[in-house]
Amino acid sequence: MGVLRVARLFGYKALWRMGVGSAGRRLLAALDSPQPDVRTIAGMFLVQAGKRAEPLVRHALDQGRHLPIILTISADLGAQDLAPQIAHFATNADPRIAQAARDALAILATQKESPSGNSAPNR
Repeated sequence: MGVLRVARLFGYKALWRMGVGSAGRRLLAALDSPQPDVRTIAGMFLVQAGKRAEPLVRHALDQGRHLPIILTISADLGAQDLAPQIAHFATNADPRIAQAARDALAILATQKESPSGNSAPNR
């Protein structure tokens, strides 16, 4: 684990909570890290941000970046309005991307049917 890289993620998270938009974009960029722990922590921080992360996730989907992890994050956010964008990837030539999109759509469908709705925090 790159302790310095992980520490930076915590710093980005704190700055983003204070309203520094570029810090949120740095968390998104960390999804491309060669280190799985860095990718995982960045993804967790994006999910913890709830609705605040949706514009970043939407932009990544529009650009087809950070796939398939961004598809999973979309579902974890409970971002129902992103379902059409997610569905676009369900027939992707890359089986990992296509499966992540199908899984995300299934999770969103389950959340939609659930009486409690989205379980993602909205901080």
